[in-house]
Amino acid sequence: MQFSTQTKTRGFTLVELMITVAIIAILGAIAFPSYTTSVTKSYRSTAKACLLEYSQFMERFYASNFAYNKDSSGTAMSTPTLPCATQSNMNQRYTFSVDTLAAKTYRVVATPLNTQLTQDTQCGTLSIDQTDTRNASGTSGASGCW
Repeated sequence: MQFSTQTKTRGFTLVELMITVAIIAILGAIAFPSYTTSVTKSYRSTAKACLLEYSQFMERFYASNFAYNKDSSGTAMSTPTLPCATQSNMNQRYTFSVDTLAAKTYRVVATPLNTQLTQDTQCGTLSIDQTDTRNASGTSGASGCW
């Protein structure tokens, strides 16, 4: 009878397992900030597109009524909630409003909320007015955000 003195061990050693965990942690530490930055930029782009939709609404209203703040019967204009303001959880990221409204002028503003407010210090509050002047309250200013 012959007995084998060699035994085959299967599995991972603790060192191999720790190296794998360390590599995954390093990759996660690099990937997660990039992911959150991309998500923030994506929501900012969506907010800019929505601001342009609001601006187009205001221009159509003016073309029909010859004023931004009242319709042809003299009733004050109420800003509607456009679909872009609620799609893809935009209402949890931005509030859209018309803050300067007169017969010949308006300014539509996208104010960041919650996570967007804390993560998007680069652009902050975005706005556009009747002359197509675009502004951003963040550190990058209008040129870096629009």
